[in-house]
Amino acid sequence: MVTTELFPDVIGQTNAKRVLDFFIRGFEKTDRIPHLMFVAPKGCGKTLMAKSVARRLKSINNDKKYFEINCSTLKNVKQFFNQICIPYMQDRDATILFDECSEIPKDITMALLTILNPNPEHHTSFAYEDYSIDFDFRRLSFMFATTETQSVFHALMDRLERVDLEEYTLEEMGKIVALNLDIKIAPEALLDIASVLRGNARAGQKMAQKIESYCEQYNKKVFKNSDWQKLGKILSIFPLGLNTTEILLLNILKDNKDCSLTNLAAKTGISKHAVQRDFEIYLQKHSLMDITTAGRNITAKGLDYLKKLA
Repeated sequence: MVTTELFPDVIGQTNAKRVLDFFIRGFEKTDRIPHLMFVAPKGCGKTLMAKSVARRLKSINNDKKYFEINCSTLKNVKQFFNQICIPYMQDRDATILFDECSEIPKDITMALLTILNPNPEHHTSFAYEDYSIDFDFRRLSFMFATTETQSVFHALMDRLERVDLEEYTLEEMGKIVALNLDIKIAPEALLDIASVLRGNARAGQKMAQKIESYCEQYNKKVFKNSDWQKLGKILSIFPLGLNTTEILLLNILKDNKDCSLTNLAAKTGISKHAVQRDFEIYLQKHSLMDITTAGRNITAKGLDYLKKLA
């Protein structure tokens, strides 16, 4: 039986918890843990899980501080060395999360490949200009997080222990909403609410705030399914959590058989890459559109979806 008390603040993620439980128990014996790579879609709890791991490591080694780096702010090796390595890694016990690590510049990636190649004593050093830092991986633990593994240099991936997080189920999303509420909510409303949140925990937290605001405005002590229907109309929430752009795409496909990506991008004013990355994946996931060699088409389910909106 996998213990989950190590991660009481993390809902779901049974498989990841089991893997991390194993690594943390190893850390208790050896003072070492593999460098971790958390992989998941947006809003599936990568940062939350990393923080939970860091808290557990600190409970074992109280000197172990947690630092979080947004990799989109990293520009070059000089900045990385002076603003990250020296203050956060030099002669420290620390757990460091490199969030959105697909954004790490190439020269910093090359530096990390050197840093993450320690000797048998778990030490490595990195020199920049006339200065050198010794990295002691009995004291330092690195974690990385990304939604886009294809954009992470393969040699860096090879040095990390990949931990895949799963999308939240509807039941788990309902729990996330309920945990962020101070008012009572009818159980039958939770699944309906969860169905529009696209498996995104942050969206669940934001929705909880909107529900709280609604209850304050309308003096509600219990949020019922009828209240959810009313709030959905106020906020223009569409079934499955589709947004107006996705509904526009479906309407374009309804009127344009075998529509090309170029044509779809032109009709929406959105770049081809953004259409693929931000909209088509979700529409395909719910079988509302198909992509074939001939082009893009709305499905029977997509037509039925639009019909119900009319």
